[in-house]
Amino acid sequence: MKRVLMSAAAVTALMAGTATAQDLIFPVGEGAFNWDSYAELEKIDLNGEQVTVFGPWLGPDQELVENVLAYFAAATGADVRYAGSDSFEQQIVVDAEAGSAPNVAVFPQPGLVSDMAKRGFVTPLGDETANWVRDNYAAGQSWVDLGTFSGPDGNDGLFGLFYKVDVKSLVWYNPENFEDFGYDVPQSMEELKTLSEQMVADGNTPWCIGLGSGGATGWPATDWVEDMMLRTQEPAVYDKWVSNEIKFDDPAVVGAIEEFGWFARNDDFVSGGAGAVASTDFRDSPKGLFSSPPQCMMHRQASFIPAFFPEGTEMGLDADFFYFPAYEGKELGNPVLGAGTIWSITNDSTGARALMEFLKSPIAHEVWMAQQGFLTPLKSVNTDLYATDTLKKMGEILLSADTFRFDASDLMPGGVGAGSFWTGMVDYAGGKPAAEVAAEIQSSWDALK
Repeated sequence: MKRVLMSAAAVTALMAGTATAQDLIFPVGEGAFNWDSYAELEKIDLNGEQVTVFGPWLGPDQELVENVLAYFAAATGADVRYAGSDSFEQQIVVDAEAGSAPNVAVFPQPGLVSDMAKRGFVTPLGDETANWVRDNYAAGQSWVDLGTFSGPDGNDGLFGLFYKVDVKSLVWYNPENFEDFGYDVPQSMEELKTLSEQMVADGNTPWCIGLGSGGATGWPATDWVEDMMLRTQEPAVYDKWVSNEIKFDDPAVVGAIEEFGWFARNDDFVSGGAGAVASTDFRDSPKGLFSSPPQCMMHRQASFIPAFFPEGTEMGLDADFFYFPAYEGKELGNPVLGAGTIWSITNDSTGARALMEFLKSPIAHEVWMAQQGFLTPLKSVNTDLYATDTLKKMGEILLSADTFRFDASDLMPGGVGAGSFWTGMVDYAGGKPAAEVAAEIQSSWDALK
């Protein structure tokens, strides 16, 4: 066994090679799953072959991924072993350099895949898989772009398949408050801005915004700016910003920062006034939706934020969400900002190739969909299988996307994406001009080169 799988703290052996259909969380043939895709897997004979998978999930998430991998094991006869670690990013590099990498690695973000692909530690998936992604994922070209990197020979190729996605382009609200004041969910950014102004005219505060997060204070504002970049610029401009081909102080980026400021730097628009934005903890900021009278009407945040709603909050009744809309007049479609895990082959084998094929099958997505905490851009899944109406609605936003882009700050150098970008947004929320903030962030990036 590979050394990474020998770590007592991280290892779980999924003895799925001996699993049967009766051992699976959802019995084969029952329910509205795509069992035809499972039957196709049964044509693959991997009896006795060990397939190792290393990823970032521990605890309950580890159990969820193991439940999925069990279907691959039961259908093919493979002995699938999953190991999770909270130090995945460091450990996978160590193992690759030592020649003891797992067959498949689950990367939390594509930046590390890019680095390892250049060093020859990741196996390209080929044009056939790239074409499959393009045809079968909503906003398929976006997913191809996000998984395409340069290999050691300098040639570009698809080096990973995105599986399990998170959505950030969401606005949360209390349906009862909207009903009380006769507010409709806006369908465009123009309508969202008009609604914000109407709320102020009615004596209400449109937004709760908080940037506080301990040593990571400022990161919620980076998501706002990223969403605004996607709503004011072509995806190619966003990509060049991420790579610094377009500088941080470019007018396109400064404009996106000022778009955030339209909401966050207006005392009438934000609970507690603009001066409270930087000091309010992001975990506390949505609570104003549920106070009586409400302290705010809307809160823009990612799919995880209900974890910080008051205890007993019932989704769909006490809280709901809508897509953070695009500008109708800019004709940029429906862009979605998010994140996700990318699965790559780091130790090529027949079993590794077969596992990647499994991830392309509807059943691999539907099994996790029917549990919890999973979204997919795969168009052929049965969305009725989502475990909750909330997940189903998020999944439909993902399937309606014309463009998907990964969180920019996660792709930038750490000193910028998890440093000067954060602090710069705090400075901007505090009143510093956007152009000055952007120039300082660019200077910090230049200093890293």
